[in-house]
Amino acid sequence: MFRYTLMRLGIFAGCLVVVWGLVYSGVAPRGLGDSNYMWVVLLAMVISAPISFVVLRGARDRASAQVVARVDRAKANLERNRNQEDALLDESAQGTPHQAS
Repeated sequence: MFRYTLMRLGIFAGCLVVVWGLVYSGVAPRGLGDSNYMWVVLLAMVISAPISFVVLRGARDRASAQVVARVDRAKANLERNRNQEDALLDESAQGTPHQAS
């Protein structure tokens, strides 16, 4: 997940440098008034999003699989804890003393 984030930031940084170069060389418009920096960042974001979507497809799928695995483990742990609590409640309702491990 961290690797995917770094790759995504790298693509954005590359686009930012390219857009900045194009704006300051006069190829791309400068924006309105004092909005030049915001214009450069916004344009770099718009350009880097589809590039990241296509180029990082494999990395995104691997990161997604890691997230799904973590969620599944968390759900399994919660269910196990819930079952242990239910078993303890059932034992105490039946009057069976609980033995500490």
